[in-house]
Amino acid sequence: MKASGRTHAQAFPERTCVGCRTRAAKGDLLRIAVIEGECVPDPRGTLPGRGAYLHPAPACLDLAVRRRALPRAFRERGPLGTDAVRAFLGRPAGEAPPRASRGEQAQR
Repeated sequence: MKASGRTHAQAFPERTCVGCRTRAAKGDLLRIAVIEGECVPDPRGTLPGRGAYLHPAPACLDLAVRRRALPRAFRERGPLGTDAVRAFLGRPAGEAPPRASRGEQAQR
């Protein structure tokens, strides 16, 4: 009997962290997008445009900033602001992002 050479392991999407340059499952990384020169977290992966992936750890963000990897990943010139990503990563692990109240949603 011949083996087909196929494995039964299921494939899953992998991405590379722009900070530490290690590959990980897409679900384990945080997607970052750029809006008006500012890096913003995109945990749902729905913002338009190019995305870069980063481990949800402040150390990887610091590495990405120090290596100037974010402007290269987004094909932008000059430094990009990272305040929104830093604020997002500053929350305790497992805490959901703050949701807008119904009044704030109606104003949008």
